[in-house]
Amino acid sequence: MKINVGGADRAIRIVAGLALIALALFNVIGPWGWIGILPLATGAFRFCPAYSLLGMSTCPMKDAAAPK
Repeated sequence: MKINVGGADRAIRIVAGLALIALALFNVIGPWGWIGILPLATGAFRFCPAYSLLGMSTCPMKDAAAPK
């Protein structure tokens, strides 16, 4: 797995995932709030399978071959 989730994207995913899970725990939005596990996991592991399929990445790339 290649890291493809950058810093800001990661923070948003973790906060959104925790918020959805908390709302589900307190019966505010119902059981579908457990879908928050997905953004929480993708933020924690810094890997998004959908980004891989689409060839996207929000992680800044460091090119070792580039001249300084």
